Amino acid sequence: MVPQLVTVRYRRAGGRKRRLSVPVVPVLLVLSPLLLLAVPAGVVACLAARISPMGALRGTGRLLWALPGTRFEIEDDRAVFQISVR
Repeated sequence: MVPQLVTVRYRRAGGRKRRLSVPVVPVLLVLSPLLLLAVPAGVVACLAARISPMGALRGTGRLLWALPGTRFEIEDDRAVFQISVR
């Protein structure tokens, strides 16, 4: 199942908490013209590194399929980010 919503929670140095929910499908639709440029560039990069483009695509698909339910936290000096994928 492809992720539908990414929630980012962060806390600034002052202690204020913020939450940002990003729907995945509308963002992909808006950024799809960039995907048309990124796919050929990825194929060229795979061929230059002698990696199978289909193998790289398969690995990317498996990564996206495993994302739902994932949570991770990034802690910086003054800010804390918690990201969850649903």
